[in-house]
Amino acid sequence: MILTVTLNTALDLTYRVRSLRPHASHRVSDVVERPGGKGVNVARVLAALGHETTVTGFVGGATGRAMRDQLGGIPGLTDALVPVAGATRRTIAVVDELSGDTTQLNEPGPQIAPAEWGAFLDRYEELLDGGVRAVALCGSLPPGVPVGAYAHLVRAARAAGAPVLLDTSGEPLRRGVAARPDLIKPNTDELAELTGSHEPLRATQDARRRGAHAVVASLGADGVLAVTPEGRWRATPPARIHGNPTGAGDSAVAGLLSGLVQRLPWPDRLARAVALSAATVMAPAAGEFDRDAYEQLLARISVTGDSSAA
Repeated sequence: MILTVTLNTALDLTYRVRSLRPHASHRVSDVVERPGGKGVNVARVLAALGHETTVTGFVGGATGRAMRDQLGGIPGLTDALVPVAGATRRTIAVVDELSGDTTQLNEPGPQIAPAEWGAFLDRYEELLDGGVRAVALCGSLPPGVPVGAYAHLVRAARAAGAPVLLDTSGEPLRRGVAARPDLIKPNTDELAELTGSHEPLRATQDARRRGAHAVVASLGADGVLAVTPEGRWRATPPARIHGNPTGAGDSAVAGLLSGLVQRLPWPDRLARAVALSAATVMAPAAGEFDRDAYEQLLARISVTGDSSAA
């Protein structure tokens, strides 16, 4: 079983409009609603790839109930979310059909009480004791959760013998890296904030020196750069992909985790991650991936590098 942690879950709404214009009224041509938050997106993709996956984190209110109702219908996915008094947030992606651009609106998460944080830690330890093949810690922290939360969760996963991937930003990332996760997956902005360097290779190497065992940096439409103990690689799609980028990074995380538990070589893991990411951009709804596009893209991902260049 793969465990994904989403402390700031969300109900994702995708609106499609013909052309998004400031200060104007718009007719929405299509509305799609999905359970979301980074780790939930990761779990949904993992389940679609055939991996037994458990999601945990916080959930509450009417949006939380709607989210859990939808999670219950996903084969291979187990709901281990912890109820809280506050309401789960919503995220709204507005897709401009004319330009292909997406505007994202993210609500704040619920205030988490100390007792609720304690209940989550108990649930997390129970899940780890049940045996997990890998753990993904994903996304922002809702109000009330300690800024060092991910560092604590990384150490607990490592103590349980589970490899752990961390995908967050800012101070939670800085503190989490110091706990020595097996893998982090920042984008270039998050990497620059962590290291102070805007040169991807230099910043990626610096992130490893700060504690990450391996670093896979997302370069957006240009693919990923990976620096690991086994080597250094760059993976790129065959062409620039246009569409809705919401959830593309989460699909890449799912590809990396899937390759990890299947013990694939790093080049194969990276090709899977980039193909899934691109196929998610091409999908009509946030957090989904186009399976046909994924299968067609997988063999066309260019992976270059050197297993002795770490």
